[in-house]
Amino acid sequence: MNPWNCTFFLLATFTLAGVAQVIWLKSKCLRRCATPIDGGKTFRGRRLFGENKTWRGFMVMTPAAGLAFWGLASAIQASHGTLEEAGLWGLSPTMYALLGLWCGFGFMAGELPNSFLKRQLGIKPGEMAGGPISRWALFILDRCDSILGLLLALSIFVPTSWEIWVGMLLIGAGIHWLFNVVLYLMRVKSRPA
Repeated sequence: MNPWNCTFFLLATFTLAGVAQVIWLKSKCLRRCATPIDGGKTFRGRRLFGENKTWRGFMVMTPAAGLAFWGLASAIQASHGTLEEAGLWGLSPTMYALLGLWCGFGFMAGELPNSFLKRQLGIKPGEMAGGPISRWALFILDRCDSILGLLLALSIFVPTSWEIWVGMLLIGAGIHWLFNVVLYLMRVKSRPA
């Protein structure tokens, strides 16, 4: 297994899944599934996650990641003979699909602790933190929370070296930021960062 090949596999598949999610979230198809995950429940008088964390994110990202893992693994296997020869984990494309479903779920679940923290700090969905230190800390956390969830889910089932963690956190955070800018330009998000 080559950790950088695995990292670029993850980056490619989650970029594809992210594009699928943007398309679906922009469409009217899943609007009725935009029910907040927390169901309006509160802790200490504040919402658990807020209005922006809905079930439709899970309904799109999870299968999109599974499909992206399966599709890319199948294409690589067809061109290299085996996925191990391509420097990836030695699984079948079907197992990659299951791993992708699990990692897509981890990616979405990774956002929830950050949302909970921000709601408890009194930061509304889509708003920035007040002070410069908390603003930067939450800016970084906003870029890495989903990736941490993905990596934790991934590491349960396949070897996940420190190179994969570092590559995903650095490059993945940059891609995540870029996606936020694109979502802002598409008027899906209220702010670009």
